[in-house]
Amino acid sequence: MPIGLPAVPELMPVSGIELGSANGNISKAEKDDIALIRCAPGTITSAVFTRNRFCAAPVTVAREHLRRASTQALVVNSGNANAGTGKAGILAAETICELAAAGLGIPADSVLPFSTGVIGEQLPVAGFEQSLPRCIESMSNDNWLAAARAIMTTDLVPKGLSRRFELDGATVTLTGIVKGSGMIRPDMATMLGFVATDAVVGQAVLDQMLRQSVETSFNRVTVDGDTSTNDACVLMATGRTETPIIDDPDDPHCAVFSSVLNELMSRLAQSLIRDGEGATKFVTIDVTGADNERNAGEIAFTVAHSPLVKTALYASDPNWGRILAAVGRARVAQVDTNQVSLTINGTRVLENGEPSPTYTEQAGQEAMAPAEIRIRINLGSGTGKFTVWTSDLSYDYVRINAEYRS
Repeated sequence: MPIGLPAVPELMPVSGIELGSANGNISKAEKDDIALIRCAPGTITSAVFTRNRFCAAPVTVAREHLRRASTQALVVNSGNANAGTGKAGILAAETICELAAAGLGIPADSVLPFSTGVIGEQLPVAGFEQSLPRCIESMSNDNWLAAARAIMTTDLVPKGLSRRFELDGATVTLTGIVKGSGMIRPDMATMLGFVATDAVVGQAVLDQMLRQSVETSFNRVTVDGDTSTNDACVLMATGRTETPIIDDPDDPHCAVFSSVLNELMSRLAQSLIRDGEGATKFVTIDVTGADNERNAGEIAFTVAHSPLVKTALYASDPNWGRILAAVGRARVAQVDTNQVSLTINGTRVLENGEPSPTYTEQAGQEAMAPAEIRIRINLGSGTGKFTVWTSDLSYDYVRINAEYRS
């Protein structure tokens, strides 16, 4: 079961956003596997996508549609990634946009397509022809949870979060849903994430806030080090609340909004790890004292991606030498090993490059036993710092991915 992840709280409606879902027989699971999100006219939309060079057809089409037109709808499917599918995949993504547009009475290039699932299989467009009308019929502003379920693949539970706060005397709502459990080391975005607000936000500021928020949330998580071909994160601002327009990054309103957005995005990002494929441990890796943030991040991800570290975490084995080995091989110019200190869940393991005189094997085992573990690595060389959230590597992770297409 997911680690310390409570049931999805109430997902609050966002004025100007409606959602519907239906089963299109795209995935093998007996659940809705297509979600449709409609945005009110005038909605400002920003998105970030995977940096994987083999990006999926819907990523290519969504990027082009964002460039050409104002977004009025998003169509999302699970069970098939429509990646590695060549020209036929592009045609399928464009056809799906046309089907959704026809049903909603909007231009086709105002629809953004998103897919997640198996790579290398052609997307069955017939499933959309049958199910998109049912999606439209079911549309409601309180269907966030249904949409969260529809976009799941190997996720065990739907994931979403809402926040309400005051801005200049008006109530602002932020609601977001994400999916992702494996093939997680986002590079620009999460597996799939959709966040909406009724605040009034200018395009340039929305773009900036999304990129900054993704950098400190979804780009700080990793399950297995793999960046998906389909990663995307979308932020929509409908402008349906009575607040001043946020169009200046130096505006105090921007700081308030960004603070809430960053907190929501960080919790959504962490939920991906808590529901990671086969995960039994939620692990926070804090690296401090680096020459700069880039080096701190390189070391943190090197530790997080080490199969030996991850299997030791699964076994609750305090084999801390594996952590030191990962720090030592990180691709940074220099690490003064005589300055490095290490603690695991508050237990001092290494102090200034020397085993701590207070450390015992029993203390190490007790530190590694909980389902939530914090590893602190202080390099003692500067002010650079970085935090990564990751999981362990279990038998179930191997089983889930070995049987993924079965």
